[in-house]
Amino acid sequence: MFARFFAGAAALAVATWWVPGIHTNVGSDAWANAWTVIAVAAIFGLVNAVVKPLFKFATAPLILLSLGLFLLIINAVMLMLVSWLSQQLGLTWQVDNWASAFWGALIVSIVSFILNAFFKRGEEHR
Repeated sequence: MFARFFAGAAALAVATWWVPGIHTNVGSDAWANAWTVIAVAAIFGLVNAVVKPLFKFATAPLILLSLGLFLLIINAVMLMLVSWLSQQLGLTWQVDNWASAFWGALIVSIVSFILNAFFKRGEEHR
């Protein structure tokens, strides 16, 4: 469970760093940025555990027709929701627009897939 949280936090950090429309507004303080991303990762984990399954169920036909590509749209919606929730909670992490959310969803999906595969491989050798 900790490995999945770490993978999600790292994926959000990479998306925050690479995607121009995803950012924190805490300035250049690295520790403040890190704590903001960790807090946002906790919100992201809760949203993915509670809200995302409902979206996947409601849009199952679209997911099937698009051969799973609609999941990127769902992930973009989750990022926009997390952005809104984090702002409501006083955190300074935000996604500016839908294009940034889409590219952020793609980055988060790729990075978390790679890190989760790496952590699962490490568990097999124990």
